[in-house]
Amino acid sequence: MGTALVTGASAGLGLEFAWQLATARHDVVLVARDRERLHRLASQLEAAAGIRTEVIVADLSVREDVERVADRLRSPENPVGLLVNNAGLGLNQEFVGGDLEREELALEVMVRSVLVLSHAATGAMVERGRGAVLNVASIAALLASGTYSAHKAWVRTFTEGLAVELKGTGVTATVLCPGFVHTEFHERGAIDTSALPEIAWLNAEDVVAAALADVRRGVVISTPSLRYRTAAALARVAPRSAIRAMGRYRRPLDGVDAPTGTLTDD
Repeated sequence: MGTALVTGASAGLGLEFAWQLATARHDVVLVARDRERLHRLASQLEAAAGIRTEVIVADLSVREDVERVADRLRSPENPVGLLVNNAGLGLNQEFVGGDLEREELALEVMVRSVLVLSHAATGAMVERGRGAVLNVASIAALLASGTYSAHKAWVRTFTEGLAVELKGTGVTATVLCPGFVHTEFHERGAIDTSALPEIAWLNAEDVVAAALADVRRGVVISTPSLRYRTAAALARVAPRSAIRAMGRYRRPLDGVDAPTGTLTDD
């Protein structure tokens, strides 16, 4: 038992992480922007699992809000044993000619907040000699799918480097690199996935269960499902020219604009 902090906990993978951690008898700190959803979830988790919850309403594109979450991770009174950096931004636009403010917001959420929160968590965990950080990236980290791939590639490489630095401290770092997962992410980001076959999709329950099992085993790169592990292996050895030729796999739904600043999950 222990306390886990989950960002982007109000929907999708974050919601599933909260439920699986709670049913495994972990107290949970729930972080997201949607106050109503968070408090409803907190009540459900407490009633169903008998654990304690905390709610931190925070927008991780806002530096002051990120610092509030970081302060909670540094707190010695009720230490956090697992940080799940899950919050993501459903950004769906071309970089050239796109809205630069949205690009900067995505960078804050998917890169800077991961950096700051990982720093706060590992500093406290190393002092205690135990703990784990789980950063959610994507198979897109190996592709050339705009700035989303760039952000997730940063998360993947950052986590690998962090794992090297943490070796021997009792603290671990794992990066989760799933493929397409049935969550609200694509719908809320107005991303057309209609051409994808059903075999491309994973269930959130299976992805989260695999990720948490890998954290317990100290695995550094967690890629749920054999088909995505195979795809990742092929992407690593394929010529980058071939990867670039695949182009972007995300495109807007016809007649629908991706909402500005839609924080969601991966």
